[in-house]
Parts: sequence; C-alpha cells; structure tokens
Amino acid sequence: MREIVAGLAAAAVLLAGCGPPIATGPTTSPTATGTPATPTATATSPSPSPTAAQPLEAAYERVITNVLPSIVQINTRVGLGSGIVYDSAGHIVTNAHVVGQATEMNVTTATGGAPRRASLVKTFSVGDLAVIKVENPEGLRPARFGNSAKLRVGQIVLAMGNPLGLSGSVTNGIISALGRTVTEPQNPGSPGATIAGAIQTSAAINPGNSGGALVDLSGQVIGIPTLAATDPDLGGGAAPGIGFAIPSNTATDIAAQIVKQGKVTNSRRAALGIRGSTVIGADGQPAGVGVAVVERGGGADKAGIRAGDVIVSINGKETLTMGQLSEIVASLRPGQRVQVGVIRANGETETINVTLGQLPGE
Repeated sequence: MREIVAGLAAAAVLLAGCGPPIATGPTTSPTATGTPATPTATATSPSPSPTAAQPLEAAYERVITNVLPSIVQINTRVGLGSGIVYDSAGHIVTNAHVVGQATEMNVTTATGGAPRRASLVKTFSVGDLAVIKVENPEGLRPARFGNSAKLRVGQIVLAMGNPLGLSGSVTNGIISALGRTVTEPQNPGSPGATIAGAIQTSAAINPGNSGGALVDLSGQVIGIPTLAATDPDLGGGAAPGIGFAIPSNTATDIAAQIVKQGKVTNSRRAALGIRGSTVIGADGQPAGVGVAVVERGGGADKAGIRAGDVIVSINGKETLTMGQLSEIVASLRPGQRVQVGVIRANGETETINVTLGQLPGE
C-alpha cells in the first residue's frame, strides 16, 4: 500500500477505522487531589438557562434522536464494528472489514435491547462494503440515505457508531474535502480496498466506528465512516481530524445489488486487468508495478501487456507502487482509454493504449 495519503500532509498513513476494542471503556485519572478550596463569590452576568437549547444544539439533538435508532453494533468472534439498518426486512449495510471472515454475528441496536442473530448476505471486498441480515427485524428502523453527489465542503456532519465498544457514540465535524481516493492497508482485518470519491471529514473516527453513519443536519446518511489517518511522527497515533467515509451513493448502489440479486453484478469501477506487486529498484525505492498475471480478455491483455512487464505510469502519472496504480485506476471509468507506460522484460520502454475494463463484482 502507499504510505502517504495523496493530497494530505506528508507521511499520513491510513488505517481501517474498525477493529476489536482496545479497552472495554475509557480509563480515567484524577485531575486534582486534596481538599477543594472554598469558592469565592463574585458578581457575574446572567447565564442562559441550561435547559434552553441553542439552534445548532437543537439541530444536533433532533438528528441524533432520529438517526441513532438506525445504527447498530456488530459483534463477531474477533472484533466489533458498526452498521446501518438499510431496510425493514432486516438488511444492514456495513464495511467488509467489520465482517471479516465471519458468516454469523450478533447485532445490537444503539438504543439497547437484546442482541439479535444475523448472517452474512454478501461482501464486496474491493469496495470494503458488506450486507448482513438480522433474523428478527421487528422494530428495526431503516435509516434515510441522502444524495452524496450534492455534498459541499464545510457542511456540518455527525459520525455515529460504536468506537472502542462505546455503543451509540456521536462525534461532530465538517466535510473537509470531497473526491479523495484512499487505499487501506492490507492485513487480516482489512481487505486493502481502494475507495474512490471518499468523503474526508474532521469528525472523529476511531476503531469501532467503521460501518456506522456519517449524517448531515437533515438527518440523512451521506457516508459510511471507514478509515482514519495515522501519523508515523506520532508513533502511529491518530492524525487528528482526518477521517474518510464511503459516499452514500456508492454504498446504496452496492447494497441494492446485493439485496436484490445476492451479489454485485455491476461494480461501476474500472479495471486494468492485471495482478502485480511493487518492484523495488536498485536504490531500494519503489520503481513500478511488476505484472505477475494478465487476466485473459481484460484491457491489458487486449492491448498487449504481458507478465514480466513493469508498469511505471498511467496517463503520465507515476505508478511506482501497487497502491498508486490502484488509486489512479479507481478514479477512472470502465471503457476509458488510457496511456500506460511500461518497461518491457527486455528493458525497452513503451507507451501502450489500453481500454479499461470493469472490475468484477465478485
């Protein structure tokens, strides 16, 4: 994977925003000891009544009251995450890395109640999305999904989920940027998906938030919190205020296909049609993507790219790592023609015109 997030401060790396809780609850420490001092009375200006909510406060309270019942906690044998009630039949949309390899899990609503058994319907690992279904959907409240194509930088948003196992937690922030392309690290708990068109938000996203809801002030889900940035300069600690969410339009498109057809038949994502890995040059630095397998009938195959070639650019943009290549291709469209720079096995450099195919849904 890439170790630098394109367009962000140098050296910020991405980690999946979900995983087993690192603690069962927050730890606290005393802030003072000894006998408290006797307060001194002073004249002050009248303060607003603590029960009189201000307009923004009232909006927050209204959204939380309306949306939180649609947020669930998903527990598997190896961890926990969040999910959003998709429909009245009991379908819940979440991240693929929340589900992991599990086919059975327990679901608890943010508003409480006994755990409910649920089973996996289908995962779409390349987009880090999944749909599960609760056996007993009675009383579940489907969320309202908004149109993520109409989002604006600066909009206030709330992130709802179960960070560190703290059920029904809410954080606030704004939409910091739109159209980011980010790649997850590959590890046992994460499929290493590349997400195109991601929403960047300043709302805090912590382990357990993944699969939950990013909500606007009209109470509509406009994204699914999925990633949080970490900063190596902080020892791998969180980079404050940098999180990413899958747009709601992408999530509902994939979820609808899974619910109706049991699988994703149209990923709507471009594919070059190769499998490969990052090549390290003589100087110890990434030098391109070595092609290990060319998928038969794909764009690369039809254009004449062969195993053993090293891809170094697409449309003039360097692809020195597999992460860079994945991010560039994710930002393109099926059927689009691109110029691919390759170094052949014999050392010759060539530019090849390739018509991109479509990433398989399965």
